[in-house]
Amino acid sequence: MKTPLFVQRHHEDLAHVRTELLQGLLAPTAHTSPKYLYDALGSRLFEAITELAEYYPTRTEAAIFADHGPAMAQAVAPGATLIDLGAGNCAKAASLFSVLQPTRYVAVDISVEFMRKALNTLQYQHPAMDMVGVGIDFSAGLALPPEAGAAEDGPRVLFYPGSSIGNFTPQEALAFLCSVRAACGTMEGSGLLIGVDLIKVTTELEAAYDDALGVTAAFNRNLLLHINRMVGTDFFLPEWRHVAVYNITASRIEMHLQATRATTVRWPGGERRFGEGERIHTENSYKWTLEGFAALLKDAGFAKSNAWTDEAQRFAVFWAN
Repeated sequence: MKTPLFVQRHHEDLAHVRTELLQGLLAPTAHTSPKYLYDALGSRLFEAITELAEYYPTRTEAAIFADHGPAMAQAVAPGATLIDLGAGNCAKAASLFSVLQPTRYVAVDISVEFMRKALNTLQYQHPAMDMVGVGIDFSAGLALPPEAGAAEDGPRVLFYPGSSIGNFTPQEALAFLCSVRAACGTMEGSGLLIGVDLIKVTTELEAAYDDALGVTAAFNRNLLLHINRMVGTDFFLPEWRHVAVYNITASRIEMHLQATRATTVRWPGGERRFGEGERIHTENSYKWTLEGFAALLKDAGFAKSNAWTDEAQRFAVFWAN
């Protein structure tokens, strides 16, 4: 049986993290990057979110893969390298192995340690498949290390499920997709398989990000505990509440943390006063139309694309090459 190769290229620069977080907290409109939502507890809470009745994206995307997998397999070259962006526990990609039939699997996330157990289990289940775990931060662009294999080695299928592209602004999404297009290479059968959340009624969108059980609220508020550990701030959770609103003009869900009363947050060497009702912007999740995302893919250099959706057109999976 083969064994997975693990390559950790991203190494957290704590000084840079501190600077980035403090700059965001001190900005006229306080904000943080959504990547800081995903500490160990945050990652577990997000997995719980995907099981909620209100959170439709995960189960709707899974149903699209189940219903349209054979059609996707016809578009994808057999024997390709499957490159899983933001692989996490690798479960979504693994569910497609029998359909897409890759000969090589490259799991990409910020930490190989987070993926190690999942990839070792997958290797046991698929002993003949080459497997690589790559630890990089691709949020600012995708640059795969040599260990991921060269594009000339065969077709590449880049896989980016879960509508994570929604965390990028449209301009950032275009830049990122350009780097993905370059990573695909030019070999026939290469391309991008990506999940995209579609525009729908406001009530359904807001419920998905503000569930009745309060799991999403816990996920968002946990960010403050993470910042306390990383920066030495003294955020006090009872002073902050979760807010999720759909910005119709920008076609995006916005998550915020809102001060329930006037408070001063302090850290070594600084502080910030927050008035009652003042917010910290923690995440955006942009929603797209089918036509709008197809145009974005074209602008990123993909010659053609097609999409599969659920019957209600709540979610889409695009294949672009």
